[in-house]
Amino acid sequence: MNRYIAEGIGTFALVFTGCGAIIVNDTYNGMLGHVGVSLSFGLVVMAMIYSVGNISGAHINPAVTLGFLFAGRLERKVVLPYISSQVLGAVLAAIVLRLLLPGHETLGATIPTISMVRSFLIEVLLSFLLMFVILNVSTGHMEKGIMAGVAVGGIVALEALMGGPMTGASMNPARSLGPALISGKLNHIWIYVVAPIVGTFLAHPTCRWIQGNECCSSKRDPEIEA
Repeated sequence: MNRYIAEGIGTFALVFTGCGAIIVNDTYNGMLGHVGVSLSFGLVVMAMIYSVGNISGAHINPAVTLGFLFAGRLERKVVLPYISSQVLGAVLAAIVLRLLLPGHETLGATIPTISMVRSFLIEVLLSFLLMFVILNVSTGHMEKGIMAGVAVGGIVALEALMGGPMTGASMNPARSLGPALISGKLNHIWIYVVAPIVGTFLAHPTCRWIQGNECCSSKRDPEIEA
């Protein structure tokens, strides 16, 4: 149960801090700027990895959880509880943001500014790169090692810098679902649910191709089997 609570708290922190940064930037005349918002997402991911990575792996992202399943590192029986905890955490964060900052229309929802096809492809590629990094710095389904948080938080920030103006650089169905459900901005939500899953699915064979058996063993993570 602790790992599911950890995933809920981690995803809450991601949406509350990241989407909160978007709201603050919009409300206070661009005080944070695009770079500041991007760093907010990267820094909170890094902080959550160091905080709860040893408990749950700090996936804080349904697509990452599914990516570990695709790679054979996660038992199927824990996938639904992980994803449920992540979505719940994201929705609760969006509710808190609505209560604290009621004047913001979108609550930091991801809304594409380019065509749907290009938005979909960009989200697939961003999610692929994120999962590729995660698979290469993790053991089992856990991001471990002193620099794992820096690597994952860094790629999140970098991709937010590049993709944010076009798609919002979600890479995370929960991050998009929470604000979309509470703000009612659901028009393009399918992009942010489907594309990250496609991207994380593609990361496994690529990692296996480059790293061989060092990337993804056929054996399940013993910590999850317990």
